Amino acid sequence: MSENPQNSENPQNPQNPQSSEKPERPEKPGVGKPEVPGAGKSDAPGAAKPEQRSGGVRGPEVPQAPVAPDVPVVAGPPAVPSAAEPSGRRRLASALWPPRVTRAQLVVALLLFVLGLGLAIQVSSTSENSALRGARQEDLVRILDELDDRTQRLEDEKTRLEKQRSELESSSDQAEEARKQTQEKERQLGILAGTVAAEGPGITLTVGDPTGAVESDMLLDAIQELRAAGAEAIQVNDVRVVADSYFTGSGDDMRIDGTKVAAPYVFKVIGKPEDLEPALNIPGGVVQTLEKEQATATVERSAKIVVDALRPAKRPDYAQSSSQ
Repeated sequence: MSENPQNSENPQNPQNPQSSEKPERPEKPGVGKPEVPGAGKSDAPGAAKPEQRSGGVRGPEVPQAPVAPDVPVVAGPPAVPSAAEPSGRRRLASALWPPRVTRAQLVVALLLFVLGLGLAIQVSSTSENSALRGARQEDLVRILDELDDRTQRLEDEKTRLEKQRSELESSSDQAEEARKQTQEKERQLGILAGTVAAEGPGITLTVGDPTGAVESDMLLDAIQELRAAGAEAIQVNDVRVVADSYFTGSGDDMRIDGTKVAAPYVFKVIGKPEDLEPALNIPGGVVQTLEKEQATATVERSAKIVVDALRPAKRPDYAQSSSQ
């Protein structure tokens, strides 16, 4: 910083209005250095620039030069991948094959397979019961009652056998008691074998076949339903039906155990009527199946049914009683 000439001449004058704190003092015209052409320009040598700061005094602010606007950059042609760089499909194929399977993935796959198998079995079992799912409420109640009756019959049979055993064990004359029970058992087996006539409450099922559409398997299904409902003796027309009976043919050539039978087919069945009739009328049962084939099926309850068709007793050729 250059010193003020007036301050340097009178350093002891306290009345000097100009303090030494001011670095510069504007020169009056005609006083100080003579004006030199070009001295006011900022690029003259030795001239003080107005934007410079001296001694903490801020000079006049000079406006900044305007910033040039952004010039758009013109993109060149796209870079062409080199032949050595693999394409997207090749990269995808290399990532998928050969497969990299971890142990956790194998465990998850096994669990999903077991789950799918369980769902398939569940769907299959549900589809098998589709006939009952669409049945009416009264039909379901009737089927449930039939199952309860079957259970009750088995319980009664169990109680009867236990009673016979206790009588044999407690009787004083065990030989006479055993003979009586043997005769009763022979009579029961004769009814089941068809060698003895039987009578009792039951039903009569009459199947009409005007179009000849009834097949032998339909009659066999009726026999199976009646046996499941507790039928004890069955006769179709003049043929006694037993455990080893078989049905063949159809229409005008229907045969039972080789004996020809013709429509209408009359089933005489001994058993509990309250169980036999609902077993034939369940949804999808015997009656509905026959009606779909343009056949007729009527069921009548009766307090007394006589089954008098007999079968000859056959002596076994090879089987013998184990008690001998």
